[in-house]
Amino acid sequence: MASPFDLTIHERGDVVHAVLRGELDISTAPRLEDELKRIEASGPAILALDLSKLDFMDSTGLRLVLSADARAREAGRRFVLVRGNEMVQRVLRVTRLDERLEIVEDPGALVGA
Repeated sequence: MASPFDLTIHERGDVVHAVLRGELDISTAPRLEDELKRIEASGPAILALDLSKLDFMDSTGLRLVLSADARAREAGRRFVLVRGNEMVQRVLRVTRLDERLEIVEDPGALVGA
């Protein structure tokens, strides 16, 4: 049985806000990966990946986040995570990615940033 996962994209100016819901794992990661590449092709100045509604993220999700961050740095684009729930933040803390990645509380603050 597939893990429940949903992805909603909001575009405002040069900011793309991708809201993830449900579980980001090995079974749902390909959908996010395809969508991130589509978004990146349009060249937004800021790509915000919103983890606030995510219930679960495994190592596959971490790999996608790191890859998206690396591509953004290479392209001179800003990549931002919106803070997730305690479980998601714990994964980022344990791997020390919370020290490497930009994490914000409010995605609304990114518009016009």
